[in-house]
Amino acid sequence: MSVVRLLSSDGPVEYELGTIEAIEPPIGFRPRTRVAYAAAHVVARADDSSRIDWDSTLAFRHHLWSLGFGVADAMDTAQRGMGLSSEQVRELIRRSAADAPEGALLGSGVTTDDLSGPDHTLETIEEAYLDQVEFVEGTGSGVVLMASRALAATATGPSDYARVYARILGEVSKPVILHWLGPMFDPQLDGYWGSTDPIAAMESLLSIIGDAAAKVDGIKISMLDEDLELELRRRLPDGVRCYTGDDFNFPALIQGDGSHHSDALLGIFDGIAPVAAAALQALDEGDSERYETLLAPTLALSRHIFSTPTYHYKTGLVFLAYLSGHHDGFNMLDGQQTMRSAEHLGDLVVMADRAGLFSNPDEVARRLRAIPELLGVE
Repeated sequence: MSVVRLLSSDGPVEYELGTIEAIEPPIGFRPRTRVAYAAAHVVARADDSSRIDWDSTLAFRHHLWSLGFGVADAMDTAQRGMGLSSEQVRELIRRSAADAPEGALLGSGVTTDDLSGPDHTLETIEEAYLDQVEFVEGTGSGVVLMASRALAATATGPSDYARVYARILGEVSKPVILHWLGPMFDPQLDGYWGSTDPIAAMESLLSIIGDAAAKVDGIKISMLDEDLELELRRRLPDGVRCYTGDDFNFPALIQGDGSHHSDALLGIFDGIAPVAAAALQALDEGDSERYETLLAPTLALSRHIFSTPTYHYKTGLVFLAYLSGHHDGFNMLDGQQTMRSAEHLGDLVVMADRAGLFSNPDEVARRLRAIPELLGVE
């Protein structure tokens, strides 16, 4: 019997793992009716939290590819801007591109984190973007054009964003995915697209997309605002996808309303990939009831993992990957595995088990007992 003692938001509890039978993911599946990327995390070496465990990190990407997901790499889920250096960014992209199976989807983040210091011109920001675009395209990876902290700090209004994005989109060789990341994920991006008013920001973004729609595969929106996403996707030009990054409302947004739906580029798919793959297969088969049943408990888990402060969600994803047997230890760059409380992680264990994510409860229990100090267990 896999009973573990956990700290939880209700105090110490004894919990029996395996209360819900684990969901079996489909084998050899790739979604037909939706494009689904999982934003993938990185794991640090046990002996040095500044260095990436490359074998374990790349093996996890193969896990995602094997379940039919595209991999969105070197993004905020991989601790971009929170522990992942610009040198490590390039090595991660290079290794992932070289490792990707034939035909697998890979989109790699491009932004301006090569810049140092607080003061930059728009031209300097453009050149920093284009340097990374050239590098990523040279690896064979697709481009996810991430939001830029430097641009957010430098731009004085929508026209500055229009100028920078027009130049970048004018020089990419293939359509890219744009990226709207809200301040709950990165406070330094508050006011992106030239306004702190989301509706005004959306108008600025739509103008940029409309001027270069042939160079835009889609827009990933991570504003955690379902109504805003519904309005944005309704107004996108034909052929431009809306990739939901809404980890609070993703099941309904992906399912759609019969007229429009969102595709997905989600951090939570990193953690719930087996169940999400089964749900996307059900959606392909027109079985909306099974789709909803599978994803309902994962939504509660996702809202917990992405709870305030949202930008520490990576801790929950790496913890879940460790418990699921993907990594030998619970190790993050710069020791960020300590950024969530024992109570938060204890609740995560229960929610993940009830979502059918643990195929080997005995192994999960063993792994939990290997880190008793983290969970406050004697």
